[in-house]
Amino acid sequence: MKFTARRPQTNVNVTPVSPLKEFFILAGSLLGLVIGVYLILGLAVDLIVPRLSPSLEKKMAKPFLKAFSIDNGPKEMTGFVQDLVDGICNRCTGLPYDFKVHIKKGSAINAAALPGGHIVVFTGLLEKMNSENELVFVLAHELGHYAHRDHLRGVGRAIVLMALSVFLTGPDNGVNDILSQGLNITELRFSRDQELWADLFALDILNCYYGYVTGCTDFFEKIPKENDPGKFGHYFASHPENQRRIDQLNDVLQEKNYVMGKPMPLPGGLFNQ
Repeated sequence: MKFTARRPQTNVNVTPVSPLKEFFILAGSLLGLVIGVYLILGLAVDLIVPRLSPSLEKKMAKPFLKAFSIDNGPKEMTGFVQDLVDGICNRCTGLPYDFKVHIKKGSAINAAALPGGHIVVFTGLLEKMNSENELVFVLAHELGHYAHRDHLRGVGRAIVLMALSVFLTGPDNGVNDILSQGLNITELRFSRDQELWADLFALDILNCYYGYVTGCTDFFEKIPKENDPGKFGHYFASHPENQRRIDQLNDVLQEKNYVMGKPMPLPGGLFNQ
C-alpha cells in the first residue's frame, strides 16, 4: 500500500477561534459584568439608602470624618454655629438627627452634609457672611439635604457598600477606610435639582426662624464669578447658575407673600479671626 502524507484534521495546540475574537468576547463579558454590578448598586441606592436609620449612618460617619481630616476648629466659632443649627432644628425642622457642626479651616466657600448628622463648614464660607440671617439660610440649605436624604444619595453606591460592611464586620474595618479615601468635597455635591430643592427648603426655614426672609439671596450674590457655572455652564455642573437660584427664590417668596425684615448682625470679629 502506498503511503500518502496528509495534514491532521485537528491540532490541539492551535485554537480554531481567532485570539482577537476571544479577547473581545472576554472584554465584553467583563464590561457587561461591571455595568450589571453598577446598575444593581444604583437600584440598591434607590431602595436602601432612603431607609437607612440615623443610628446606622452614625456608625458609618467615622471614615468620612477621616477623609475630611476634621478637627474641632475655633471653640467660640464652632459653638455659635452649633447653637444656630440646634435652634433651627428645635424650632423649625424636627429632623431625626443629633447634628454636630465641624468648622474646617480652608478657603473653600462651601459646606458639606456628611452621613450621621455631621455638618462641615469651611472658614472661607463663614468669612463671606454679613448677617446671621444669611448664615442661617446656608445652614438650613444643608439641613434640606438631610430632609431629602441627598447626603446619602450623593455618595449612594459607597454608602451601600459601607452599610453592608458595617452590618457584617462592624464600623471599624478596612473596607470603609478604603471607600472613604475616594470621597472629597466635589463628590459630595448634589444634582442641580437637589440644590434648588434645598434652596426652597432653606427659604421656608428662614421664614419660620425669623418670621421674614432677609438674607435668602445674599450668599449667591457674592459668590465669585469663577465659581458660578454661568448661564450655559450649569448644564455641565452639579450646582445651578447663581442667577437662576436667586430668581427662583424671589419668585417663591412673592408667591408665599414672605416679607423682608431687619438683618441680624453677627458677633463682632468672630468670623474674621
